[in-house]
Amino acid sequence: MMTLRDTTPICPLCSSSGTSRFFHHDGKREFFRCDRCDLVAAAPEMRLDPAAEKAIYDQHENRPDDPGYRAFLARLMVPLSKHLTPGARGLDFGSGPGPTLSLMFEEAGFTMDIHDPFFHPNPEALLREYDFITATEVAEHLFTPGETLGRLVSQLKPGGWLGLMTMRVPDDFANWHYIRDPTHVVFYSDACLSWFARQHGLSLTLSGREVALFQKLL
Repeated sequence: MMTLRDTTPICPLCSSSGTSRFFHHDGKREFFRCDRCDLVAAAPEMRLDPAAEKAIYDQHENRPDDPGYRAFLARLMVPLSKHLTPGARGLDFGSGPGPTLSLMFEEAGFTMDIHDPFFHPNPEALLREYDFITATEVAEHLFTPGETLGRLVSQLKPGGWLGLMTMRVPDDFANWHYIRDPTHVVFYSDACLSWFARQHGLSLTLSGREVALFQKLL
């Protein structure tokens, strides 16, 4: 299906104009892919308003006492913690209604702050520097990923780590379950994450199909 637009959206990751190309229409939303950074993004006018977005998040049942949820978060925690020194201070960005990853890191001997714009707003945490920052199942929800992720990188100390958990774009995008969630608005390929790392002076390590570890170079 072809788009009938006269213009394409500005890329929300690299802020380029005229580089996004129509990529897919799933019957509900249009998606565009950027020729510069390879981000795939839903058309901006098809995003939910904050109330509708939060209503969906309120349905999530992620609890600290759920062993399945802990096992899911361990996909990020285990590889990331191998790079951290004892007592390192971290921020869990987008911690959700039931902060769990922060508790897991604290149980392992790390100091954690949390921030979530809907459930645990903590503006002061966005002004501090950290040894590591985590964002699990957050990056795909960002309306302005270039600005938000760039700010998180700026909060890292030299040598610090940013750990993202977000499923990466598969070859069969049309049948990918991830795009059926209306709160998922941006999608990252391997090439996209590599572009982001180069732009911000980061090293990149990919783990599985959903974990990306960035280190801020000294």
